[in-house]
Amino acid sequence: MPNSVFNRILVKLSGEILAGTIGFGIDPDITNDLALKIKEVADNGIQVGVVIGGGNIFRGLSASSKGLDRVPGDYLGMMATIMNAVALQSALEKLDCDTRVMSALSITQLAEPYIRRRGIRHLEKGRIVIFAGGTGNPYFSTDTAAALRAIEINADIIIKGTKVDGVYSADPDIDPNAKKFDSLTFKEVIEQELRVMDLTAVTLCKENNLPIIVFDIKSKNGLVDIVNSVPIGTTVS
Repeated sequence: MPNSVFNRILVKLSGEILAGTIGFGIDPDITNDLALKIKEVADNGIQVGVVIGGGNIFRGLSASSKGLDRVPGDYLGMMATIMNAVALQSALEKLDCDTRVMSALSITQLAEPYIRRRGIRHLEKGRIVIFAGGTGNPYFSTDTAAALRAIEINADIIIKGTKVDGVYSADPDIDPNAKKFDSLTFKEVIEQELRVMDLTAVTLCKENNLPIIVFDIKSKNGLVDIVNSVPIGTTVS
């Protein structure tokens, strides 16, 4: 791998990706594939933090719309992110990747408590760090958690892996005329209400000059290409 322009990255993955074609739960084949892609980047000296959503198991906002109180619903969603983080950790460790799960919720049998300085130290030692449990507070998405953790650990960029190859003007699965953007400003994302990350996350990134790249995580070499400055996906800056 050529020398990367990035020293430390934060990879944001949606929980739905882990479900694969099953549509629910954790698909071991998908998890192993993600681990391989992350390992390839980490093996070349790039420090990698990861945040995974929990939507493949439980989504608090959806549950609240069906009658469950929002606060316990969000906490259940946070616990789902911990389940996903432990699954990804297991897959990475089978590949001999030294990995730590750090959780914003206290669950010491499975994860270390999130302490910023400790997380940075893990990264400096070459360990992959999976940040779980969201922000530890209800009403905040894992997009916001990813933006917050990336800023806290001084990441160079957030790389968001999705099911599509970038940001579109509309849902490409519904609108055949949807336009793909190669690059966007934070202002354009906010004004056009484009679905990059939620508004809180985008605002955090804007205020801290933290760029975002959105790409198709299913692409074979997408993550490696991004860290090698190959122009794929959509860049927001």
